[in-house]
Amino acid sequence: MAMENQYLSRIEEALASYLPAKDCLQKDVIEAMEYSLLAGGKRIRPTLTLEFCRVCGGDVQAAMPFACAVEMIHSYSLIHDDLPCMDNSDLRRGRPANHIQYGEDIALLAGDGLLTLAFETALSPESIKLAGAQRGAEAARLLAKAAGAEGMVGGQVIDLQHENQRAPIEVLLEMDRKKTGALIQAAAQMGCAVAGADQKQREAAVEYAACVGLAFQIRDDILDVISDPETLGKPVGSDDKNEKSTYVSLLGMEKAQQLVNELTQQAESALSAFSEDTAFLREFAQSLANRGY
Repeated sequence: MAMENQYLSRIEEALASYLPAKDCLQKDVIEAMEYSLLAGGKRIRPTLTLEFCRVCGGDVQAAMPFACAVEMIHSYSLIHDDLPCMDNSDLRRGRPANHIQYGEDIALLAGDGLLTLAFETALSPESIKLAGAQRGAEAARLLAKAAGAEGMVGGQVIDLQHENQRAPIEVLLEMDRKKTGALIQAAAQMGCAVAGADQKQREAAVEYAACVGLAFQIRDDILDVISDPETLGKPVGSDDKNEKSTYVSLLGMEKAQQLVNELTQQAESALSAFSEDTAFLREFAQSLANRGY
């Protein structure tokens, strides 16, 4: 990303600290969990958790376990997404996908391990002590719902159901609201929950995250057409090859980018609900919308 992520080093350090020790018989699965969790990336979701906690007047350190938990769930979803029974991708973040590196069996279990580690992290005694029982429980519930059948899992099902067919834009929007958007919204909401934000702030956070999440996905579709595997760190052109609907195929390149810009402006407008400085969140939205340039 063009801008500097002020939280990145803290997130990386915290993620590493939550992984189990590897001096055990099941070390293979822990190594596979580490392989994907610490593979880098933009860390969009944990960044939003921490920053929304800050702009709502909360303690960023109290939000860190929840920030790490959402990134664990995101990492697990990428492992499973790459499996042969799903998107069947051999490359992730410029490296062999988890199942290529460790085998399908260990990769499957590594994803399961990260999913469960997320809630162990969010609901640990240390986490609850920092956030408080009520706020911590609310944040964990938000995360669980966003990750499940009404959120990310449901979106993945819609995606699978519409493979090799040209789905209308209404289906594409619903799929992305769940598959990508739900977890991004939960990330922002968790920051608000830990900070004890008011209703106006929570609604603004949802609006910002919904717009940023959809803009991110549309830009991803654009990059799948104009970029290359070396730049993106994953295969490109697979949507067109599989005859899947994308925002580019349905709207055209120019209108798709125009929608990205409109959503980004809408996200920035939502930030007027916060009295704290929101410059970072404005730059963050712009950097996601303009990535790949």
